[in-house]
Amino acid sequence: MGRKSRVKTQKSGTGATAVVSPKEMMNLISDLLQKCSSAAPSPGKEWEEYIQIRGLVEKIRKKQKGISVIFEGSREEFFPELMAWAQESGASCEGVEIANFAGEGFGLRATKDIKAEELFLWIPRTMLMTVESAKNSVLGPLYSQDRILQAMGNVTLALHLLCERADPASPWLPYIKTLPGDYDTPLYYEEEEVHHLLSTQAIPDVLSQYKNTARQYAYFYKVIQTHLTTSKLPLKDAFTFDDYRWAVSSVMTRQNQIPTEDGSRVTLALIPLWDMCNHTNGLITTGYNLEDDRCECVALQDYKENEQIYIFYGTRSNAEFVIHNGFFFQENAHDRVKIKLGVSKSERLYAMKAEVLARAGIPSSSIFALHCSDPPISAQLLAFLRVFCMTEEELKDYLVGEHAINKVFTLGNTEFPVSWDNEIKLWTFLETRAALLLQTYKTSSQDDQCVLENPDLSFHSRVAIQLRLAEKQILEKVVARGKARRLHFQQQQEEGAPLPRYEESDISLLENAEADTKLPLILRKLQEEDEEGDDQAAVERVLAQVQQLGQGDAARELTSLIVNGDGGKVVVNGNGTDASPVLQVGVDASPVLEVGVDASLNQEASKKVSLTSLDAGQCASPAQEEDGMVAKFTTADAADPATTQEQEGQTENGEDKATASLSPEVDVDLSAERTGDVPNVNSV
Repeated sequence: MGRKSRVKTQKSGTGATAVVSPKEMMNLISDLLQKCSSAAPSPGKEWEEYIQIRGLVEKIRKKQKGISVIFEGSREEFFPELMAWAQESGASCEGVEIANFAGEGFGLRATKDIKAEELFLWIPRTMLMTVESAKNSVLGPLYSQDRILQAMGNVTLALHLLCERADPASPWLPYIKTLPGDYDTPLYYEEEEVHHLLSTQAIPDVLSQYKNTARQYAYFYKVIQTHLTTSKLPLKDAFTFDDYRWAVSSVMTRQNQIPTEDGSRVTLALIPLWDMCNHTNGLITTGYNLEDDRCECVALQDYKENEQIYIFYGTRSNAEFVIHNGFFFQENAHDRVKIKLGVSKSERLYAMKAEVLARAGIPSSSIFALHCSDPPISAQLLAFLRVFCMTEEELKDYLVGEHAINKVFTLGNTEFPVSWDNEIKLWTFLETRAALLLQTYKTSSQDDQCVLENPDLSFHSRVAIQLRLAEKQILEKVVARGKARRLHFQQQQEEGAPLPRYEESDISLLENAEADTKLPLILRKLQEEDEEGDDQAAVERVLAQVQQLGQGDAARELTSLIVNGDGGKVVVNGNGTDASPVLQVGVDASPVLEVGVDASLNQEASKKVSLTSLDAGQCASPAQEEDGMVAKFTTADAADPATTQEQEGQTENGEDKATASLSPEVDVDLSAERTGDVPNVNSV
């Protein structure tokens, strides 16, 4: 066991809070809270706001210099104590040890051969720091009265971590002492390092993360100093911005969702020892065993003695890794950039396009992804682009044609083009759009590669430029792919190649003849009219209803209107599925317990529970969880514990809030009428 450390609070150094009056500090905190709680800046002013907030934070940090809870001794000295505590607590320790790996930092190393899928590590609930354990700790009285803590489990976990770090008798000290003293998340970037991210798609989330963290800190500083329930909190005499930044980074690089003891819901947790594992490509191999009440991890692959043991953190993009984990993963098989597309409501064919998209389960305006893999677009994006580029006659065919209900669900299938002309249009559009996004960057790929050759580049600057370069390379690949596909379909058209027909394919033989009982209402009405023999009248009536539906909001609302008695689901041939599998490509349904990710619990009939990956972009940081709660809690009174804001995470179907001035994700009205160093990859 490593030598015991003493927890100590520094109170020395120039400008320490000890010589700053409480009133002076509270005034600075109030200024920070007011600035962070003001209305969102106008487009193009986000960077200016960031600089102003950062200036206030730096003033506070300067006056708090020398006030902090630290541990005597290096992090590495406490690893034996962690291993001993784990063994005493019932965790598995045989076969693994903590080691330092060049270029990757600390991780787990095999001390014996381990076979793929072999259970090699388990951590009992008693070792975990959870929202539930926070409720039963010294933080409990404040939690019971503070709506922010009740609404934001990750913030609760961050404060729980700080309280336990300041308590010499905390049962979690063997774990807390092995956490890094600082992190590589953007919260730790210098201003010039953040500047490298200005033209990337990550910048809106980076600036939002900093603003939200500063707002949370200012809010809880005032609460801790004024609220009656905080009198016994160990943070009352030492709660610095650096402390909160550390806690937030610790949580967002490590937090996971696990089931509560009764399995009825999920709670956030920090998982000691297991979170020492570094990331690689693969599959999720960790789950929670409710019967034995422990987190379990099986080997991702065969490991020989002395090899590093990796786990898969989930399908995160490099932007998400940089923001939430603090590293850039060069071999990321799931890297992608966002692209916002939408059918203009002013377009003449909007209602028809929105209807076809709704039947396919796709909104008429959405954020999609362009992937580093081949093909670079998902089936869902392909389906959207096909509808986006349809002519009026093609739309009628997919709305009221003979095989309309089945053809809708081939929209994402590359084997069944709408027409050669449609394919040419969509690939031309995608090629052009990707090229336009490339033009929003201030530097070229060649410029970035030259800068990365500089050996004096800081680690944070290197990561930022690597991310910037990776985004461009994905867009360049999309441009090249779009051009190649466009030329291919032009050749098909020129040669008069026959168009593959769904109704003539083997797939059509699998249709369910009884499907009509759950057809969308409009399609069923059309079928009834067809039986009466008045085809033209039926078409006109259906299109009129489509037009009427299109007068409201976009496809999200249309979906619930056009589906018959099925709770808003898109029904495929009456089988009750939510959407056609062909439109679900890219969805990760593998069991998961992601590092630094809010994972959704997938409750099985068995007692062993696995966790289901959230699509990358649904972030787990306390700062990022804030941005959606403005409507619920208004920060009118800084001392009111009921004030907060929530999440601004983006998913492929989410709503984009990025600004055109900071990111290549430009929000525009679109119309179909217009044609060297290895980074540190550990999260510990």
